[in-house]
Amino acid sequence: MRVLCAFPEAMPSSNSRPPACLAPVALILALLLRLSLSSQAGDRRPLPVDRAPGLKEKTLILLDVSTKNPVRTVNENFLSLQLDPSIIHDGWLDFLSSKRLVTLARGLSPAFLRFGGKRTDFLQFQNLRNPAKSRGGPGPDYYLKNYEDDIVRSDVALDKQKGCKIAQHPDVMLELQREKAAQMHLVLLKEQFSNTYSNLVLTARSLDKLYNFADCSGLHLIFALNALRRNPNNSWNSSSALSLLKYSASKKYNISWELGNEPNNYRTMRGRAVNGSQLGKDYIQLKSLLQPIRIYSRASLYGPNIGRPRKNVITLLDGFMKVAGNTVDAVTWQHCYIDGRVVKVMDFLKTRLLDTLSDQIRKIQKVVNTYTPGKKIWLEGVVTTSVGGTNNLSDSYAAGFLWLNTLGMLANRGIDVVIRHSFFDHGYNHLVDQNFNPLPDYWLSLLYKRLIGPKVLAVHVAGLQRKPQPGRVIRDKLRIYAHCTNHHNHNYVRGSITLFIINLHRSRKKIKLAGTLRDKLVHQYLLQPYGQEGLKSKSVQLNGQPLVMVDDGTLPELKPRPLRAGRTLVIPPVTMGFYVVKNVNALACRYR
Repeated sequence: MRVLCAFPEAMPSSNSRPPACLAPVALILALLLRLSLSSQAGDRRPLPVDRAPGLKEKTLILLDVSTKNPVRTVNENFLSLQLDPSIIHDGWLDFLSSKRLVTLARGLSPAFLRFGGKRTDFLQFQNLRNPAKSRGGPGPDYYLKNYEDDIVRSDVALDKQKGCKIAQHPDVMLELQREKAAQMHLVLLKEQFSNTYSNLVLTARSLDKLYNFADCSGLHLIFALNALRRNPNNSWNSSSALSLLKYSASKKYNISWELGNEPNNYRTMRGRAVNGSQLGKDYIQLKSLLQPIRIYSRASLYGPNIGRPRKNVITLLDGFMKVAGNTVDAVTWQHCYIDGRVVKVMDFLKTRLLDTLSDQIRKIQKVVNTYTPGKKIWLEGVVTTSVGGTNNLSDSYAAGFLWLNTLGMLANRGIDVVIRHSFFDHGYNHLVDQNFNPLPDYWLSLLYKRLIGPKVLAVHVAGLQRKPQPGRVIRDKLRIYAHCTNHHNHNYVRGSITLFIINLHRSRKKIKLAGTLRDKLVHQYLLQPYGQEGLKSKSVQLNGQPLVMVDDGTLPELKPRPLRAGRTLVIPPVTMGFYVVKNVNALACRYR
């Protein structure tokens, strides 16, 4: 065979004779075979020529993508964000007008912004205008004397602005807020561990700030209403919600709505259970409140936002879908991967953990399709680790493997939207820290937003393995997903394809583009940890250059590394990256 003549290091089968063209080098061939057979008996993969010391040999993987028709099409706002009501408690809501924070959020638009979480069902709306008088909570005297006065002065300055209200908060003011937030963080953690939460007051001023942040950032606000206000007969008490709806309508705020958060946990939180059929009736009641209000007569309604689909949760969802399956615009649930109290860095590299989401998707889809076939399904409030996350792990480069795989798997399975908990708040599961600095998952999300379009393409993989099992590399430690390139990205013509690849192996992997991808130019966006911390690093580099915000507070340009046409992709060990294959002219990607 000509291939074997061109590559004498390839191993023939044990019963074949050496080709005639190898006769002059029979001695060398015999030596090579003797050295390799002891460790690779029966292996048909070509031996690497330039293996680096300490690395296992690379497997050549052939990759092609179906370009005629997408297998799925997800929402334009597929990757969306969440803010937890705890930002009222710790004071960060007053800083949502920060120019830097708005810039970071705007980078991830278009997207939904869900305002909800564990404290949703302890939230009360009061139409009060003076935040200094209405804000409660512990704090030293200097907060009351200086901090609150600064907040009021900042509010007055914002009121004078037209359009988006953007603020530049003094460093001293931010430092005082961080001190306050650090104290409140302990209170919030105690509530979370004990599963007992104090009531929160959302004032009209606070709602204005929340909506201003969403509107200025190009995000569509989804507000989760308190579902634990109950009448004696266990029906929903809508008095506080109606007050909020009327105020929002008077301000012409464009908002979508939800009711409650993880209703399967109500018994442990308040000692009062709400079953699925009752929750369905509550949603119908909320729909009846929205319809007479002109601006909300056609507002979207999402729910029931259940927790992990165990047996009792599936029972609740089943009861809800029977009653209100046609009332909601999308069915929602939540997912948490790891208990944050026992997490280790290597947990983020376990393929078994990455695949736990697959079974949950199947369970949710089975119930939804029983009652409302084709109904959209959303994963809301996805977090890597529970109880606020773990410092130097949940906010590190290592956590990105779970996040990127979640995005790929959900789109591939037809989940319409995934909402990340959280964009910015207490704990360590967020995308932006309390110094307003983007964390690794933010940069990963930014690359996803810039490069990935809503159309999902089928990936065809063949690995030259001992026992060929096409696709096995995807299910295990090498995961490859393909989408049409984002048509809003003017650096690439329509018809281009973007791959994103996760390599959990401790060795490099070689990928040869085949079929429609053969001999095409490729732009590489390789994301790796930056600094001495390795996988625990909170900083990242793109193609070898550290990613940081520009001095003027703007986002940096995401520059690709062009790869020569026809070149084999070499994926470094334990990394993730995006690869735009240019000018494929994929039929599925040429039109919206």
